[in-house]
Amino acid sequence: MKNLLAYFKNYKLESILGPLFKLLEASFELFVPLVMAQIIDVGIKNRDMAYIMGRGGILVLLGVVGLACSLTAQYFSAKAAVGIGTKLRNDLFRHINSLSYREIDIVGTSTLVTRMTSDVNQVQAGINLTLRLFLRSPFIVFGAMIMAFTINIKAALVFVVAIPLLSVVVFGVMLMTMPLYKKVQKQLDQVLLTTRENLLGARVVRAFNRQEDEIARFGRENDRLVGLQVFVGKISALMNPVTYVIINGAIIILVWNGAWQVEEGVITQGEVVALVNYMSQILVELVKLANLIINISKALACANRISGIFAQESSIKEKQDCAETGPKETDLAESTPRVEFRNMDFYYAGAKEPSLSGISFSAFQGQTIGIIGGTGSGKTSLVNLIPRFYDAANGKVLVDGIDVKDYSLSCLREKIGVVPQKAVLFKGSLRDNMKWGKRDATDEEIYRAIDTAQAREVVEAKEKGLDLLIQQGGRNLSGGQKQRLTIARALVRQPKILILDDSASALDFATDAALRKAIKEDTKDMTVFMVSQRAATIKNADQILVLDDGKLVGLGSHRQLLDNCQVYREICLSQLSKEEVAR
Repeated sequence: MKNLLAYFKNYKLESILGPLFKLLEASFELFVPLVMAQIIDVGIKNRDMAYIMGRGGILVLLGVVGLACSLTAQYFSAKAAVGIGTKLRNDLFRHINSLSYREIDIVGTSTLVTRMTSDVNQVQAGINLTLRLFLRSPFIVFGAMIMAFTINIKAALVFVVAIPLLSVVVFGVMLMTMPLYKKVQKQLDQVLLTTRENLLGARVVRAFNRQEDEIARFGRENDRLVGLQVFVGKISALMNPVTYVIINGAIIILVWNGAWQVEEGVITQGEVVALVNYMSQILVELVKLANLIINISKALACANRISGIFAQESSIKEKQDCAETGPKETDLAESTPRVEFRNMDFYYAGAKEPSLSGISFSAFQGQTIGIIGGTGSGKTSLVNLIPRFYDAANGKVLVDGIDVKDYSLSCLREKIGVVPQKAVLFKGSLRDNMKWGKRDATDEEIYRAIDTAQAREVVEAKEKGLDLLIQQGGRNLSGGQKQRLTIARALVRQPKILILDDSASALDFATDAALRKAIKEDTKDMTVFMVSQRAATIKNADQILVLDDGKLVGLGSHRQLLDNCQVYREICLSQLSKEEVAR
């Protein structure tokens, strides 16, 4: 929470001027009952129309000046709130992007989306209301009590009793609702998660005709959210009736005592009206204060949740003396592997058993490394350690003879082109998407990569070339087209290491074969890691890694593994004919 207060330093002036002008408005408002008392006691009593008009003009002047002060305060408060909200949202987005896969896995995508949207909006609204009302409402409450004492001390004693009672009610409700609003926001995360899962899996839901089940599941989560909101709303709703009872009871006592004092000539009728007006002002301001406290409670709960994200630190740390550039190609000895794993173990966050254990192998320049294994064997986990998306628990991962932990992340990832399992393209032109691989790539370089990725027909079929507009998520492309274009995006960079993580699963066998042949021919000096479920895809690799339950159970060429690796032999025989296996 303290970290969030630092955002006010750029809006010090606005944070001072907003409440200041609100206090000025409140000051003018406190004079209104006194002017009304004069109109009653002097103007109406003496039937002096000129006096009434004069005092009426003063009321209009107080109203106009108060309105000007209110608008000015609103401007400065809104400027500060929106500015802080914008900076907070930008910093939160930047911080989330600095987190490693490990922290994102722990926190969860739906939670991060809620923090970025709903929580920041609540904090922004809370800041706006706080700057406008946090000082104004208490100022009018205590100001009205002081003004009441200037009129008549005995009559004003009712204020001394009413205000503490009201404070107990207001702050009591606040203390009860704050923890409940945290639960509301947490349940909102769950509703968002359910919505996200349903939208991402819409095709699967409809394919299995599970719409009604998903609607029922969403209904249950939404009902829990509504139940929490109703419960906390009932507690908050107690505030208004209780405060009204206290205030109206105080007004009844005030009028009752005031009537006897007017009868005895202690105070005037105008002064009784002024006291009632001050009590009404207190009522209005306490209702505002109650609503303010509810919103502040929400904002504080959201601010603490945002602070929790800022408190998450990336487990991927760059050393201060990290290598900004790797060794030059001419300095590398032929015996130095491009990638080397040395007795490496890897655990996912919270896991008791390792996802990978005892992994050791070397991959040299120009080699194609095939990686195969059953589902959950650790294939993707293995290749994610090379660009340091995760850190190994034990052992080492080296690139060009240097531990990946000794590189700067930018330098390490500049050497590597990654094509993830899920093909992701961004809204914009095809040229813009291709330049993710290399910002200053020429059209010639882009087309060369597209040709290697067997995606030329995709570009030509759309008839717009590199100006083809890619819709959000690549909705205007098929799965195979997206996969080929994501491969082309990685090839544009001409990386030293290319990681293809099951990135041709949507391609037909002919296109897959043509793709592998083109990559082999066009990337002779590139070390290629090819993760696949298909034995045909990796059987011609220079070296094949066979993973089973997180362990490296086979390492060698296709022919070698057929002879000495039972797991690999079973995979091949389940997918290929005996003639294909023998080739």
